[in-house]
Amino acid sequence: MEFQRLEILLGNKINDLRNLNVLVLGVGGVGGYAVEALARSGINNIIIADYDKVDISNINRQIIATHKTIGRFKVDVLKERILDINPNCKVTTYQIFYNEDNKDIFFKEKIDYILDCCDSLKSKELIIREAVKRNIKIISSMGAGYKLNPSQIEIDKLKNTSYDKLAKILRNKLKDNKECLDIKVVYSKETWDKREKIIGSNAFIPSIFGLYMASYVINDFIGRYQK
Repeated sequence: MEFQRLEILLGNKINDLRNLNVLVLGVGGVGGYAVEALARSGINNIIIADYDKVDISNINRQIIATHKTIGRFKVDVLKERILDINPNCKVTTYQIFYNEDNKDIFFKEKIDYILDCCDSLKSKELIIREAVKRNIKIISSMGAGYKLNPSQIEIDKLKNTSYDKLAKILRNKLKDNKECLDIKVVYSKETWDKREKIIGSNAFIPSIFGLYMASYVINDFIGRYQK
């Protein structure tokens, strides 16, 4: 059995886990690893959205990026990978950029968890507000660029974050809604003074962000998440 080792940990709860519906926005460095972990956890309903294609610059950090996948749409590549891991998974793909005009198409079916792994600040604000309005649990990824120290990564409420510039901007945009400030985020307290036009990145920080997000879904669902 593919999920025998997980069943040892979760027992009968693995059957309920299979029925979760999880929406992942953005399947790059963070989102790709998050989806991988969800698929390997036996979740059978995954919705993925990303408008971008795999680029050679993605190879240093994105699990779906290889020289064979360059030029292909990320959602297509990831769907193939998910089904190769978990053939029972229903994978719904949206090759679009989440915005105000198209947001309703994502909620045609019940969503249990949202993983916000997108890069756009505006999209983050929109999806957080929408999740809170619809009473859907959400975890959002803050900035994974310019980070090197995995020990500084943690999950906390958005209002409790520190040292993360993206989180600070997002807090200001969402300060009119206290519930939005209470949503969970994964972020790093690591600071980095040097900045370039192109954001510096590596293979291990974005992947850990994504794995943390998937772990939040699993642990929260089975009642083991404490924060």
